[in-house]
Amino acid sequence: MTQTLRDAYENGLHGIPHPPARVRWAILGIVLAADVLDLLDGTITNIAAPTITHDLGGGTSLVQWLGASYALALGVLLVLGGRLGDLYGRRRLFLTGLAGFTTASVACGLAPTPGTLVAARLVQGAFGALVVPQGFGILGATWPRAQIGKAYSLFGPVMGLSAVGGPILAGLLIDADLAGLGWRPMFLINLVLGGAALFAAARLLPHDTGDRTTAVDIPGSALLGATMLALLTGLIQGSAHGWTAFPVLASLTGLALFAAFCHRQRTAPSPLIRPSLLHNRGFTSGLVLGIVFFAAVSGLLYVVSLFLQQGLGRSPAGAALALMPLSAGIVIASIACYRLIARLGRRLVLIGFLVTLAGTLHLLALVAASGTGPWALVPPLFVIGLGMGACFGSLYDVTIGDITPAEAGSAGGSLGAVQQLANAVGAAAVTSVYFHSGGGEKHATTVSLTVVAAITLLCCPLVRLLPPKAPEDQHH
Repeated sequence: MTQTLRDAYENGLHGIPHPPARVRWAILGIVLAADVLDLLDGTITNIAAPTITHDLGGGTSLVQWLGASYALALGVLLVLGGRLGDLYGRRRLFLTGLAGFTTASVACGLAPTPGTLVAARLVQGAFGALVVPQGFGILGATWPRAQIGKAYSLFGPVMGLSAVGGPILAGLLIDADLAGLGWRPMFLINLVLGGAALFAAARLLPHDTGDRTTAVDIPGSALLGATMLALLTGLIQGSAHGWTAFPVLASLTGLALFAAFCHRQRTAPSPLIRPSLLHNRGFTSGLVLGIVFFAAVSGLLYVVSLFLQQGLGRSPAGAALALMPLSAGIVIASIACYRLIARLGRRLVLIGFLVTLAGTLHLLALVAASGTGPWALVPPLFVIGLGMGACFGSLYDVTIGDITPAEAGSAGGSLGAVQQLANAVGAAAVTSVYFHSGGGEKHATTVSLTVVAAITLLCCPLVRLLPPKAPEDQHH
Protein backbone atom coordinates (compact mmCIF):
# COMPACT_ATOMS: atom_id res chain seq x y z
CA MET A 1 0.00 0.00 0.00
CA THR A 2 1.44 3.40 -0.96
CA GLN A 3 2.19 6.03 1.66
CA THR A 4 -0.57 8.29 0.27
CA LEU A 5 -3.12 5.52 0.53
CA ARG A 6 -1.91 4.59 4.01
CA ASP A 7 -2.24 8.20 5.14
CA ALA A 8 -5.75 8.42 3.71
CA TYR A 9 -6.69 5.27 5.52
CA GLU A 10 -5.27 6.42 8.84
CA ASN A 11 -7.06 9.74 8.48
CA GLY A 12 -10.28 7.89 7.69
CA LEU A 13 -10.07 5.99 10.94
CA HIS A 14 -10.04 9.24 12.86
CA GLY A 15 -12.61 11.29 11.01
CA ILE A 16 -13.66 9.94 7.63
CA PRO A 17 -16.44 7.36 8.11
CA HIS A 18 -14.93 4.69 5.85
CA PRO A 19 -11.50 3.91 4.34
CA PRO A 20 -10.82 4.35 0.61
CA ALA A 21 -12.38 1.91 -1.86
CA ARG A 22 -9.08 0.11 -2.55
CA VAL A 23 -8.62 -0.56 1.15
CA ARG A 24 -12.23 -1.70 1.56
CA TRP A 25 -11.80 -4.25 -1.21
CA ALA A 26 -8.52 -5.42 0.32
CA ILE A 27 -10.23 -5.87 3.71
CA LEU A 28 -12.99 -7.86 1.99
CA GLY A 29 -10.30 -10.05 0.43
CA ILE A 30 -8.76 -10.69 3.86
CA VAL A 31 -12.12 -11.65 5.39
CA LEU A 32 -12.92 -13.92 2.44
CA ALA A 33 -9.47 -15.54 2.63
CA ALA A 34 -9.97 -16.36 6.31
CA ASP A 35 -13.40 -17.88 5.64
CA VAL A 36 -12.01 -19.87 2.71
CA LEU A 37 -9.26 -21.29 4.94
CA ASP A 38 -11.88 -22.32 7.47
CA LEU A 39 -14.05 -24.01 4.83
CA LEU A 40 -11.10 -25.78 3.20
CA ASP A 41 -9.89 -27.26 6.45
CA GLY A 42 -13.40 -28.30 7.38
CA THR A 43 -13.76 -30.39 4.21
CA ILE A 44 -10.31 -31.70 3.26
CA THR A 45 -10.38 -34.63 5.67
CA ASN A 46 -13.42 -36.03 3.82
CA ILE A 47 -10.96 -36.91 1.07
CA ALA A 48 -7.80 -37.43 3.11
CA ALA A 49 -9.09 -39.69 5.91
CA PRO A 50 -8.20 -43.06 4.30
CA THR A 51 -4.69 -41.87 3.41
CA ILE A 52 -4.06 -40.41 6.87
CA THR A 53 -5.21 -43.54 8.70
CA HIS A 54 -3.08 -45.71 6.41
CA ASP A 55 -0.05 -43.59 7.33
CA LEU A 56 -0.61 -42.96 11.04
CA GLY A 57 -2.84 -45.85 12.05
CA GLY A 58 -5.71 -45.10 14.37
CA GLY A 59 -8.26 -47.11 12.41
CA THR A 60 -11.91 -46.17 12.22
CA SER A 61 -11.69 -43.97 15.33
CA LEU A 62 -9.27 -41.60 13.61
CA VAL A 63 -11.45 -41.44 10.49
CA GLN A 64 -14.37 -40.35 12.65
CA TRP A 65 -12.42 -37.89 14.79
CA LEU A 66 -10.67 -36.15 11.87
CA GLY A 67 -13.79 -34.32 10.76
CA ALA A 68 -15.69 -34.36 14.03
CA SER A 69 -12.94 -32.75 16.13
CA TYR A 70 -12.61 -29.65 13.93
CA ALA A 71 -16.37 -29.12 13.60
CA LEU A 72 -16.87 -29.76 17.31
CA ALA A 73 -14.44 -27.05 18.44
CA LEU A 74 -15.68 -24.61 15.80
CA GLY A 75 -19.34 -25.15 16.65
CA VAL A 76 -18.96 -25.01 20.42
CA LEU A 77 -16.90 -21.82 20.40
CA LEU A 78 -18.48 -19.93 17.49
CA VAL A 79 -20.92 -17.90 19.59
CA LEU A 80 -18.29 -17.30 22.26
CA GLY A 81 -15.85 -16.09 19.59
CA GLY A 82 -18.37 -13.47 18.45
CA ARG A 83 -18.90 -12.24 22.01
CA LEU A 84 -15.15 -12.05 22.63
CA GLY A 85 -14.80 -9.92 19.50
CA ASP A 86 -17.40 -7.53 20.87
CA LEU A 87 -15.57 -7.49 24.21
CA TYR A 88 -11.92 -7.13 23.16
CA GLY A 89 -12.19 -5.77 19.62
CA ARG A 90 -12.73 -7.58 16.34
CA ARG A 91 -9.27 -6.80 14.95
CA ARG A 92 -7.52 -8.30 17.97
CA LEU A 93 -9.61 -11.48 17.88
CA PHE A 94 -9.26 -11.82 14.10
CA LEU A 95 -5.46 -11.58 14.27
CA THR A 96 -5.24 -13.87 17.30
CA GLY A 97 -7.51 -16.44 15.71
CA LEU A 98 -5.73 -16.37 12.36
CA ALA A 99 -2.29 -16.72 13.99
CA GLY A 100 -3.50 -19.62 16.13
CA PHE A 101 -5.24 -21.28 13.19
CA THR A 102 -2.08 -21.10 11.08
CA THR A 103 0.08 -22.48 13.87
CA ALA A 104 -2.38 -25.30 14.56
CA SER A 105 -2.41 -26.12 10.81
CA VAL A 106 1.36 -26.59 10.92
CA ALA A 107 0.93 -28.81 13.99
CA CYS A 108 -1.59 -30.90 12.01
CA GLY A 109 0.86 -31.23 9.15
CA LEU A 110 3.68 -32.34 11.47
CA ALA A 111 1.58 -34.57 13.73
CA PRO A 112 3.40 -37.86 14.44
CA THR A 113 0.49 -39.79 15.96
CA PRO A 114 -3.31 -40.00 15.64
CA GLY A 115 -3.76 -38.42 19.09
CA THR A 116 -1.62 -35.40 18.32
CA LEU A 117 -3.40 -34.88 15.00
CA VAL A 118 -6.85 -34.93 16.62
CA ALA A 119 -5.64 -32.54 19.33
CA ALA A 120 -4.24 -30.18 16.68
CA ARG A 121 -7.56 -30.34 14.79
CA LEU A 122 -9.41 -29.36 17.97
CA VAL A 123 -7.08 -26.38 18.44
CA GLN A 124 -7.44 -25.46 14.77
CA GLY A 125 -11.23 -25.42 15.07
CA ALA A 126 -11.08 -23.41 18.29
CA PHE A 127 -9.00 -20.65 16.69
CA GLY A 128 -11.21 -20.78 13.61
CA ALA A 129 -14.12 -19.94 15.92
CA LEU A 130 -12.30 -16.73 16.88
CA VAL A 131 -11.81 -15.68 13.25
CA VAL A 132 -15.10 -16.45 11.51
CA PRO A 133 -17.52 -14.35 13.63
CA GLN A 134 -15.44 -11.19 13.24
CA GLY A 135 -15.70 -10.91 9.46
CA PHE A 136 -19.15 -9.39 9.05
CA GLY A 137 -18.57 -6.98 11.91
CA ILE A 138 -15.33 -5.80 10.31
CA LEU A 139 -17.05 -5.31 6.95
CA GLY A 140 -19.91 -3.46 8.61
CA ALA A 141 -17.43 -1.03 10.16
CA THR A 142 -15.47 -0.39 6.94
CA TRP A 143 -18.08 -0.47 4.16
CA PRO A 144 -20.84 2.12 3.63
CA ARG A 145 -24.27 0.68 4.24
CA ALA A 146 -25.34 1.49 0.67
CA GLN A 147 -22.46 -0.57 -0.78
CA ILE A 148 -22.06 -3.43 1.66
CA GLY A 149 -24.44 -5.59 -0.37
CA LYS A 150 -21.70 -5.80 -3.02
CA ALA A 151 -19.35 -7.24 -0.44
CA TYR A 152 -21.85 -9.75 0.93
CA SER A 153 -22.82 -10.89 -2.57
CA LEU A 154 -19.34 -12.34 -3.10
CA PHE A 155 -19.52 -14.72 -0.15
CA GLY A 156 -21.83 -17.24 -1.83
CA PRO A 157 -19.82 -17.72 -5.04
CA VAL A 158 -16.45 -17.67 -3.27
CA MET A 159 -17.55 -20.16 -0.62
CA GLY A 160 -19.13 -22.31 -3.32
CA LEU A 161 -15.94 -22.39 -5.36
CA SER A 162 -13.99 -23.21 -2.21
CA ALA A 163 -16.33 -26.09 -1.43
CA VAL A 164 -15.62 -27.45 -4.92
CA GLY A 165 -11.92 -26.65 -5.00
CA GLY A 166 -10.94 -27.63 -1.45
CA PRO A 167 -11.32 -31.40 -1.75
CA ILE A 168 -9.80 -31.30 -5.25
CA LEU A 169 -6.76 -29.40 -3.94
CA ALA A 170 -6.43 -31.89 -1.08
CA GLY A 171 -6.65 -34.84 -3.47
CA LEU A 172 -4.09 -33.38 -5.86
CA LEU A 173 -1.65 -32.59 -3.05
CA ILE A 174 -1.96 -36.12 -1.66
CA ASP A 175 -1.48 -37.75 -5.06
CA ALA A 176 1.48 -35.46 -5.82
CA ASP A 177 3.22 -36.71 -2.66
CA LEU A 178 5.39 -33.58 -2.49
CA ALA A 179 8.83 -34.35 -1.01
CA GLY A 180 7.43 -37.69 0.09
CA LEU A 181 5.17 -35.96 2.62
CA GLY A 182 1.94 -37.58 1.45
CA TRP A 183 -1.11 -35.88 3.04
CA ARG A 184 0.85 -33.40 5.16
CA PRO A 185 1.19 -30.55 2.59
CA MET A 186 -2.57 -30.00 2.59
CA PHE A 187 -2.17 -28.68 6.15
CA LEU A 188 1.31 -27.17 5.76
CA ILE A 189 0.14 -25.01 2.84
CA ASN A 190 -1.78 -22.96 5.41
CA LEU A 191 1.56 -21.61 6.65
CA VAL A 192 1.79 -19.70 3.36
CA LEU A 193 -1.92 -18.91 2.92
CA GLY A 194 -2.58 -18.07 6.56
CA GLY A 195 0.70 -16.19 6.91
CA ALA A 196 -0.11 -13.98 3.92
CA ALA A 197 -3.61 -13.28 5.24
CA LEU A 198 -2.22 -12.50 8.70
CA PHE A 199 0.36 -10.07 7.30
CA ALA A 200 -2.28 -8.25 5.26
CA ALA A 201 -4.75 -8.19 8.16
CA ALA A 202 -2.18 -6.69 10.53
CA ARG A 203 -1.54 -3.85 8.07
CA LEU A 204 -5.08 -3.10 6.95
CA LEU A 205 -7.72 -3.98 9.52
CA PRO A 206 -8.97 -0.97 11.48
CA HIS A 207 -8.28 -0.73 15.19
CA ASP A 208 -11.23 -1.03 17.53
CA THR A 209 -11.27 -1.13 21.30
CA GLY A 210 -14.27 -3.35 21.91
CA ASP A 211 -16.93 -2.91 24.55
CA ARG A 212 -15.80 -3.97 28.02
CA THR A 213 -19.42 -4.15 29.20
CA THR A 214 -20.16 -7.10 26.87
CA ALA A 215 -21.26 -10.16 28.85
CA VAL A 216 -19.55 -13.45 27.97
CA ASP A 217 -20.98 -16.77 29.20
CA ILE A 218 -17.74 -18.76 29.52
CA PRO A 219 -19.26 -21.38 31.89
CA GLY A 220 -22.03 -22.02 29.37
CA SER A 221 -19.52 -22.49 26.56
CA ALA A 222 -17.42 -24.80 28.73
CA LEU A 223 -20.47 -26.93 29.58
CA LEU A 224 -21.49 -27.14 25.92
CA GLY A 225 -17.97 -28.13 24.88
CA ALA A 226 -17.70 -30.77 27.59
CA THR A 227 -21.15 -32.10 26.64
CA MET A 228 -20.31 -32.56 22.98
CA LEU A 229 -16.84 -33.95 23.67
CA ALA A 230 -18.23 -36.56 26.08
CA LEU A 231 -21.07 -37.58 23.74
CA LEU A 232 -18.78 -37.88 20.70
CA THR A 233 -16.21 -39.82 22.71
CA GLY A 234 -18.87 -42.27 23.79
CA LEU A 235 -20.27 -42.62 20.27
CA ILE A 236 -16.91 -43.06 18.53
CA GLN A 237 -15.29 -45.30 21.15
CA GLY A 238 -18.42 -47.40 21.47
CA SER A 239 -18.75 -47.93 17.75
CA ALA A 240 -15.03 -48.62 17.28
CA HIS A 241 -14.27 -50.84 20.29
CA GLY A 242 -17.63 -52.03 21.56
CA TRP A 243 -19.93 -50.61 24.21
CA THR A 244 -17.78 -51.32 27.23
CA ALA A 245 -17.91 -49.36 30.49
CA PHE A 246 -15.88 -46.40 29.20
CA PRO A 247 -18.05 -45.33 26.20
CA VAL A 248 -21.22 -45.92 28.21
CA LEU A 249 -19.89 -43.78 31.05
CA ALA A 250 -18.77 -41.08 28.59
CA SER A 251 -22.24 -40.98 27.02
CA LEU A 252 -23.99 -40.77 30.40
CA THR A 253 -21.59 -38.03 31.44
CA GLY A 254 -22.43 -36.15 28.26
CA LEU A 255 -26.15 -36.36 29.02
CA ALA A 256 -25.58 -35.09 32.57
CA LEU A 257 -23.48 -32.21 31.28
CA PHE A 258 -26.17 -31.36 28.75
CA ALA A 259 -28.70 -31.09 31.56
CA ALA A 260 -26.30 -28.74 33.36
CA PHE A 261 -25.91 -26.69 30.17
CA CYS A 262 -29.69 -26.36 29.80
CA HIS A 263 -29.95 -25.21 33.43
CA ARG A 264 -27.19 -22.69 32.80
CA GLN A 265 -29.04 -21.28 29.79
CA ARG A 266 -32.15 -20.72 31.93
CA THR A 267 -30.29 -19.01 34.77
CA ALA A 268 -27.29 -17.20 33.19
CA PRO A 269 -27.58 -13.40 32.95
CA SER A 270 -26.34 -13.49 29.33
CA PRO A 271 -26.83 -17.04 27.97
CA LEU A 272 -25.45 -18.30 24.68
CA ILE A 273 -29.01 -18.87 23.44
CA ARG A 274 -31.71 -16.41 24.49
CA PRO A 275 -34.42 -18.32 26.42
CA SER A 276 -37.15 -16.59 24.42
CA LEU A 277 -35.85 -18.28 21.26
CA LEU A 278 -36.36 -21.72 22.75
CA HIS A 279 -40.00 -20.83 23.49
CA ASN A 280 -40.51 -20.01 19.80
CA ARG A 281 -41.88 -23.16 18.12
CA GLY A 282 -40.76 -22.16 14.63
CA PHE A 283 -37.19 -21.41 15.71
CA THR A 284 -36.89 -24.54 17.85
CA SER A 285 -38.27 -26.69 15.02
CA GLY A 286 -35.73 -25.21 12.61
CA LEU A 287 -32.95 -25.78 15.12
CA VAL A 288 -33.87 -29.47 15.47
CA LEU A 289 -34.39 -29.95 11.73
CA GLY A 290 -31.02 -28.31 11.08
CA ILE A 291 -29.25 -30.64 13.50
CA VAL A 292 -30.84 -33.76 12.02
CA PHE A 293 -30.59 -32.89 8.33
CA PHE A 294 -27.11 -31.40 8.37
CA ALA A 295 -25.83 -34.33 10.43
CA ALA A 296 -27.27 -36.75 7.87
CA VAL A 297 -25.79 -35.05 4.79
CA SER A 298 -22.47 -34.45 6.52
CA GLY A 299 -22.24 -38.16 7.21
CA LEU A 300 -23.32 -38.90 3.64
CA LEU A 301 -20.41 -36.89 2.23
CA TYR A 302 -17.96 -38.82 4.39
CA VAL A 303 -19.45 -42.19 3.44
CA VAL A 304 -19.44 -41.45 -0.31
CA SER A 305 -15.78 -40.41 -0.10
CA LEU A 306 -14.89 -43.60 1.78
CA PHE A 307 -16.79 -45.74 -0.73
CA LEU A 308 -15.11 -44.09 -3.70
CA GLN A 309 -11.65 -44.78 -2.28
CA GLN A 310 -12.04 -47.99 -0.32
CA GLY A 311 -14.84 -49.56 -2.35
CA LEU A 312 -14.08 -48.42 -5.89
CA GLY A 313 -10.33 -47.93 -5.55
CA ARG A 314 -10.27 -44.28 -6.60
CA SER A 315 -7.24 -42.18 -5.68
CA PRO A 316 -7.80 -39.15 -3.39
CA ALA A 317 -7.76 -36.83 -6.42
CA GLY A 318 -10.06 -39.19 -8.30
CA ALA A 319 -12.51 -39.26 -5.40
CA ALA A 320 -12.45 -35.47 -5.17
CA LEU A 321 -13.17 -35.13 -8.88
CA ALA A 322 -16.00 -37.66 -8.59
CA LEU A 323 -17.61 -35.46 -5.93
CA MET A 324 -17.49 -32.37 -8.15
CA PRO A 325 -21.07 -32.86 -9.43
CA LEU A 326 -22.34 -32.76 -5.85
CA SER A 327 -20.41 -29.57 -5.10
CA ALA A 328 -21.57 -28.02 -8.37
CA GLY A 329 -25.17 -28.85 -7.48
CA ILE A 330 -24.79 -27.10 -4.12
CA VAL A 331 -23.38 -23.96 -5.74
CA ILE A 332 -26.02 -23.81 -8.49
CA ALA A 333 -28.95 -24.38 -6.14
CA SER A 334 -27.65 -21.94 -3.53
CA ILE A 335 -27.49 -19.15 -6.11
CA ALA A 336 -30.77 -20.04 -7.81
CA CYS A 337 -32.73 -20.35 -4.55
CA TYR A 338 -31.62 -16.99 -3.18
CA ARG A 339 -34.51 -15.27 -4.96
CA LEU A 340 -36.97 -18.13 -4.55
CA ILE A 341 -36.98 -18.13 -0.77
CA ALA A 342 -39.05 -14.94 -0.55
CA ARG A 343 -41.80 -16.47 -2.68
CA LEU A 344 -41.73 -20.11 -1.60
CA GLY A 345 -40.75 -19.86 2.07
CA ARG A 346 -40.78 -23.21 3.86
CA ARG A 347 -41.98 -24.97 0.69
CA LEU A 348 -38.46 -24.45 -0.68
CA VAL A 349 -37.07 -26.32 2.34
CA LEU A 350 -39.43 -29.22 1.63
CA ILE A 351 -38.41 -29.21 -2.04
CA GLY A 352 -34.76 -29.37 -0.95
CA PHE A 353 -35.44 -32.33 1.33
CA LEU A 354 -37.34 -34.20 -1.40
CA VAL A 355 -34.65 -33.56 -4.02
CA THR A 356 -31.95 -34.72 -1.61
CA LEU A 357 -34.00 -37.83 -0.88
CA ALA A 358 -34.47 -38.56 -4.60
CA GLY A 359 -30.74 -38.28 -5.26
CA THR A 360 -29.87 -40.45 -2.25
CA LEU A 361 -32.32 -43.17 -3.32
CA HIS A 362 -30.91 -43.07 -6.87
CA LEU A 363 -27.37 -43.42 -5.51
CA LEU A 364 -28.53 -46.22 -3.20
CA ALA A 365 -30.04 -48.12 -6.14
CA LEU A 366 -26.83 -47.79 -8.17
CA VAL A 367 -24.62 -49.00 -5.32
CA ALA A 368 -26.94 -51.91 -4.55
CA ALA A 369 -26.95 -52.96 -8.22
CA SER A 370 -23.18 -52.39 -8.62
CA GLY A 371 -23.94 -49.79 -11.27
CA THR A 372 -21.07 -47.55 -10.21
CA GLY A 373 -19.19 -46.96 -13.47
CA PRO A 374 -17.09 -43.83 -14.06
CA TRP A 375 -20.06 -41.67 -15.12
CA ALA A 376 -22.95 -43.46 -13.44
CA LEU A 377 -22.60 -41.57 -10.17
CA VAL A 378 -22.71 -38.11 -11.76
CA PRO A 379 -26.53 -37.72 -11.97
CA PRO A 380 -27.40 -38.82 -8.39
CA LEU A 381 -24.55 -36.83 -6.84
CA PHE A 382 -25.58 -33.73 -8.80
CA VAL A 383 -29.20 -34.15 -7.67
CA ILE A 384 -28.09 -34.59 -4.03
CA GLY A 385 -26.07 -31.38 -4.37
CA LEU A 386 -29.08 -29.51 -5.74
CA GLY A 387 -31.18 -30.65 -2.78
CA MET A 388 -28.52 -29.73 -0.25
CA GLY A 389 -27.99 -26.33 -1.86
CA ALA A 390 -31.71 -25.62 -1.76
CA CYS A 391 -31.76 -26.34 1.98
CA PHE A 392 -28.51 -24.77 3.17
CA GLY A 393 -29.64 -21.17 3.10
CA SER A 394 -33.40 -21.53 3.03
CA LEU A 395 -33.79 -23.69 6.14
CA TYR A 396 -32.21 -21.13 8.46
CA ASP A 397 -33.70 -18.16 6.61
CA VAL A 398 -37.16 -19.57 7.26
CA THR A 399 -36.28 -20.57 10.83
CA ILE A 400 -35.82 -16.91 11.81
CA GLY A 401 -39.04 -15.92 10.05
CA ASP A 402 -40.94 -14.92 13.17
CA ILE A 403 -38.27 -13.87 15.65
CA THR A 404 -37.92 -10.28 16.85
CA PRO A 405 -35.09 -7.97 15.69
CA ALA A 406 -33.64 -8.06 19.22
CA GLU A 407 -33.28 -11.85 18.95
CA ALA A 408 -31.64 -11.84 15.52
CA GLY A 409 -28.02 -11.80 16.70
CA SER A 410 -28.44 -14.66 19.15
CA ALA A 411 -30.49 -16.63 16.61
CA GLY A 412 -27.91 -16.26 13.85
CA GLY A 413 -25.01 -17.27 16.09
CA SER A 414 -26.93 -20.24 17.47
CA LEU A 415 -27.87 -21.54 14.02
CA GLY A 416 -24.30 -21.24 12.73
CA ALA A 417 -22.98 -23.11 15.75
CA VAL A 418 -25.65 -25.79 15.45
CA GLN A 419 -24.70 -26.45 11.82
CA GLN A 420 -21.08 -27.06 12.82
CA LEU A 421 -22.09 -29.30 15.72
CA ALA A 422 -24.37 -31.22 13.36
CA ASN A 423 -21.39 -31.73 11.04
CA ALA A 424 -19.44 -33.18 13.96
CA VAL A 425 -22.24 -35.50 15.06
CA GLY A 426 -23.04 -36.58 11.50
CA ALA A 427 -19.43 -37.38 10.64
CA ALA A 428 -19.25 -39.61 13.73
CA ALA A 429 -22.72 -41.19 13.62
CA VAL A 430 -23.10 -42.09 9.94
CA THR A 431 -19.52 -43.35 9.65
CA SER A 432 -20.23 -45.52 12.72
CA VAL A 433 -23.03 -47.13 10.71
CA TYR A 434 -20.66 -47.52 7.76
CA PHE A 435 -17.86 -49.18 9.69
CA HIS A 436 -20.06 -51.58 11.63
CA SER A 437 -22.49 -52.76 8.99
CA GLY A 438 -20.31 -55.70 7.95
CA GLY A 439 -20.44 -57.44 4.60
CA GLY A 440 -17.92 -55.30 2.73
CA GLU A 441 -17.83 -51.77 1.34
CA LYS A 442 -20.87 -52.17 -0.91
CA HIS A 443 -23.09 -53.41 1.92
CA ALA A 444 -21.78 -50.77 4.35
CA THR A 445 -22.50 -48.00 1.85
CA THR A 446 -25.97 -49.39 1.13
CA VAL A 447 -26.88 -49.47 4.82
CA SER A 448 -25.46 -45.96 5.41
CA LEU A 449 -27.36 -44.48 2.45
CA THR A 450 -30.54 -46.17 3.67
CA VAL A 451 -30.12 -44.50 7.06
CA VAL A 452 -29.53 -41.09 5.43
CA ALA A 453 -32.59 -41.54 3.19
CA ALA A 454 -34.74 -42.52 6.17
CA ILE A 455 -33.62 -39.47 8.17
CA THR A 456 -34.30 -37.16 5.23
CA LEU A 457 -37.75 -38.68 4.75
CA LEU A 458 -38.57 -38.15 8.43
CA CYS A 459 -37.59 -34.48 8.10
CA CYS A 460 -40.15 -33.81 5.36
CA PRO A 461 -43.41 -33.77 7.41
CA LEU A 462 -41.75 -31.66 10.11
CA VAL A 463 -41.30 -28.74 7.69
CA ARG A 464 -44.85 -27.63 8.47
CA LEU A 465 -43.68 -26.66 11.97
CA LEU A 466 -41.42 -23.96 10.50
CA PRO A 467 -42.56 -20.35 10.02
CA PRO A 468 -44.21 -19.98 6.59
CA LYS A 469 -41.81 -17.31 5.32
CA ALA A 470 -38.35 -15.85 5.83
CA PRO A 471 -38.19 -12.29 7.21
CA GLU A 472 -39.49 -9.83 4.62
CA ASP A 473 -36.21 -7.92 4.41
CA GLN A 474 -34.09 -11.06 4.18
CA HIS A 475 -34.15 -11.26 0.37
CA HIS A 476 -35.01 -8.46 -1.99
